[in-house]
Amino acid sequence: MRKIRVLVVDDSAFMRKVISDILNGDPAIEVIDRAKNGLECIEKAKELNPDVITLDIEMPFMNGLEALEQLMRENPLPVVMLSSLTKEGADATIRALELGAFDFVTKPSGPISLDIHKVADGIREKVKEAAQTKGKQRKLQMPPLKKEGTLPQKPIPAARPPSTSGGAQAVGGKEQKLVAVGTSTGGPKALQTVLTALPAGFDAPIVIVQHMPPGFTKSLAQRLDALCAIRVVEAEDGQPIEAGTAYIAPGGYHLEVRQAGDRLKVHLHQEEPRGGHRPSVDVLFESVCRLTNLRKWAIIMTGMGNDGTKGLKKMKDCDQVTSIVEDESSCVVFGMPRAAIQAGLADHVVPLEKIAETLVKLVN
Repeated sequence: MRKIRVLVVDDSAFMRKVISDILNGDPAIEVIDRAKNGLECIEKAKELNPDVITLDIEMPFMNGLEALEQLMRENPLPVVMLSSLTKEGADATIRALELGAFDFVTKPSGPISLDIHKVADGIREKVKEAAQTKGKQRKLQMPPLKKEGTLPQKPIPAARPPSTSGGAQAVGGKEQKLVAVGTSTGGPKALQTVLTALPAGFDAPIVIVQHMPPGFTKSLAQRLDALCAIRVVEAEDGQPIEAGTAYIAPGGYHLEVRQAGDRLKVHLHQEEPRGGHRPSVDVLFESVCRLTNLRKWAIIMTGMGNDGTKGLKKMKDCDQVTSIVEDESSCVVFGMPRAAIQAGLADHVVPLEKIAETLVKLVN
């Protein structure tokens, strides 16, 4: 069987060797070359056409983000980012996913991690998953990265009457509504596509589980909030849930929605991972199933595995819910959507670019 050909890119000779050793330790993977900066990465990617690139962010001459941007414009390939668990590293990782990186693995202790072996299995797993997507990458069409790294100006939302109940409500006969979303690999870019297409006056709250480790979901929420007309936040325990706002589950915490009188509120907890995930889409969907007297929509988008299918089935069994599932044609990984479709739980199967339009029509 043909091995997965990998180009390892890192400015540290030590990290290049250790990452190469980790990958070569798997009989299905072969490191074909190494590069010490973004310029070498671009040149060797053109010359060697690897199946996967592992790419560091912090490098001289041309950093990982600049190299990734040029690569995705000229010669798109599956890229796994190796990120530092810092605020700056998290922000850069979110930008990398936005530019088209397949996924990322966090270095345990900074740019030069002597304990990189702790995430060896994760690196090998991500490389294998990424290799399955070769040839599916789309050329980057978005405007070039600004060198100063500033966020675009957030649109000014249309005025909404203040909530008298502090959350989603049925006050004065107004109908309660809730949208629950689950996604994983490829999710940050998919969420950007969907949420930026929603109008400022979107008449429902949105609760989101994006599989992501602690330290990255806050950067994701801040990035999306800067780009969207609706408000996007990292969810906080006990937080009232309001229309026109999207709440992203923090990495490492399950997110549930609970009713408190006429309010909906966020409940976070750290019970055991479900199917290896915390946050888990199944946990979110099951909590929404228990809510009464409101209209519900469930969305499942790109991601590995089948998280969300069991929860969606419970929602379908216990009450009326309308589901939107991403079509295979636009998925980075057609795992979670496929599981929901094969279980007969998808009411609408649409490509990513049509999800927001479909949702707005249903909610209105």
